[in-house]
Amino acid sequence: MSKIKRFEDIDCWTKARELTRSIYSISLGVRFSRDFALRDQLRRSSISILSNIAEGFERDGNKEFVQFLSIAKGSCGEARAQLYVALDQEYISDAQFRSISEMAIEISRMLSGLIKYLKQSEMAGRKYT
Repeated sequence: MSKIKRFEDIDCWTKARELTRSIYSISLGVRFSRDFALRDQLRRSSISILSNIAEGFERDGNKEFVQFLSIAKGSCGEARAQLYVALDQEYISDAQFRSISEMAIEISRMLSGLIKYLKQSEMAGRKYT
């Protein structure tokens, strides 16, 4: 594994950024954009994913990083649940739902892998060296 020097180098952060971009795009639809509660909550949950990855990385300690990655993983689930609501309300198509849900599932898997790696790693992060 190559050394990650910035949170922007983390693959799951890059994917979370793509997810957020996609969510903003689909939530611009006329009917969707009028459902302020769902639109805003879905956007916030996607923002939470990439924000928690970044904040955890910047904390410089693996234990804190794992905690923030876990929060980001929870936000992936939250976003997926909200996508079901958007689908049920016919704000998005089946194809949009599948595409964006699969993206969230992939990010969740990547986060799980990173959490597992960090828990097994002997490196403690810059904060503790």
